[in-house]
Formats: sequence, structure tokens, C-alpha cells
Amino acid sequence: MDIGSAVGRELGVTEEQLRELPRYRESAAFSEEERLAIWLAEEMAETPVEIPPELSMKLRRHFDEAQLVELAAAIAWENYRARFNRVFGVRPVGFSGGDFCVLPERPAGDRE
Repeated sequence: MDIGSAVGRELGVTEEQLRELPRYRESAAFSEEERLAIWLAEEMAETPVEIPPELSMKLRRHFDEAQLVELAAAIAWENYRARFNRVFGVRPVGFSGGDFCVLPERPAGDRE
């Protein structure tokens, strides 16, 4: 929930990056490595998880095996946490001051 943006700020995520997250693929606010990590997070949030070969190839060019394991574990943990919170209707509690709780842009009817 809102703790993600609060922790992100502590770790160096900028306000611009929070605003630009829905447009990360074309935004200059993100490095190539950050774009790849966000893309991986998007793919890992889908059911079933299917990582496109193009993404796998690019990830291996930018990250070593240990970095990929750590990245995938962090994404999996956040995905678990988000799904768990959803079951119990956990709402933002003020960690980010209500400034950001970015949800990806998704066309209406894109859910099954």
C-alpha cells in the first residue's frame, strides 16, 4: 500500500519517478536497469507468470545471477504482500502522506 512509496523515498526513489511510474517504459526518470526491473515486476504480477524471452535476455545483460535472484525475491515478496493485503482490504494508513499510491494504468475490462 502506501508504505511502498514511503520506503522507496528513503531508498532514493524520487517524486518524479513515483509520478512517472505508469509511463516507465518511455520516461527519462528511469535508468535502463530500473525499467527492466519494473518490467519484470509487471510480468511476475501476472497469473500465470510468463517471462518473455526478450526480457530474460535483457535482464541477463544488465544483472548477474545473484542480482537477479535478489531482484526476483524482492518482487515476489511485494507481490505476496500486495495480494495478502488485498484479501483483507488493507488500506493506506498514512506512511506516504497520501501523496502517492500509484496503480498501473489498466484499460477497463482488462480483468477476467
